[in-house]
Amino acid sequence: MTQVTVFGGSGFIGRHLVEHLGRAGASVRVATRHPPQTAEPSRLARIQQVEADILDDEAVQAAIRGADTVINLVGILSQAHRQTFTALHEAGARRVAASAKHLGVKQLIYVSALGAGRTAPALADRSKAAGEVAVRTAFPDATIIRPSLVYGSDDHFFNGFAARARRLPALPLIGGGQTRFQPVYVEDVVAGFTAILATPASRGKIYEFGGPRVYTFKELLEFVCATIRVRPLLVPVPFWAAELLGGLLQVFPGAPLTRDQVRLLRTDKVVSSFEPTLADIGVEARALETVVPEYLTVHQRG
Repeated sequence: MTQVTVFGGSGFIGRHLVEHLGRAGASVRVATRHPPQTAEPSRLARIQQVEADILDDEAVQAAIRGADTVINLVGILSQAHRQTFTALHEAGARRVAASAKHLGVKQLIYVSALGAGRTAPALADRSKAAGEVAVRTAFPDATIIRPSLVYGSDDHFFNGFAARARRLPALPLIGGGQTRFQPVYVEDVVAGFTAILATPASRGKIYEFGGPRVYTFKELLEFVCATIRVRPLLVPVPFWAAELLGGLLQVFPGAPLTRDQVRLLRTDKVVSSFEPTLADIGVEARALETVVPEYLTVHQRG
């Protein structure tokens, strides 16, 4: 039986992926900083929760030991204390990759992001690019996945903006709302992982996961508002003003906006056409119009 260790397996993508792997017969070790203590036990006995801080060498090695496959999903959108972009996306990614190589892991998947680049405006994107280099240096055959905006019934993006649109008279369009996204359904992302895990030729490659259509940020907010039948004012906010506001807000715990989050919107999150995509591994990505209204309207009725 395949033993898989998933770092960041308690996050949005991780929850869906871990459940799928368990149902497919894999023995899954979910490595997180704070494993659930009082949550319901997993419905699948093959799923094990273990405590492992990606900043701790010994904890990382203990979580990996005995695994055939390691998947690193760890990613953050804002920094707090020791949990910095550099520490997690770069040094943490290097630690996982080096430990996996040392312990004889056969397959490593590192999840980066569309928009990652050495000269990207956002530190989060630059650190993800540095993480890709660190992973490949330590584990040359690692597979890298760069997803666009990932959505699903428990996502933060569509659910979050729907909640704001219901209670606020206006929503900001940072940078005029012209940032382009290629939203991809979380179940299609999971299907992509499954295809990669089953294909030895995928090792050492970079994959870009996006949905079937590109939208601007403004178009996505308009779609959310039309779906839940509300009409808040969509107010264009220049990048400079949004960065100034983010810089003021980011000093507070749980800030709704940071300067780096604004800078993330300066880079489009669309597939490049230079790397293989979901279609190249046999996954037909679903249109968000067939998925999102179902859960937004259910939540609205609830």
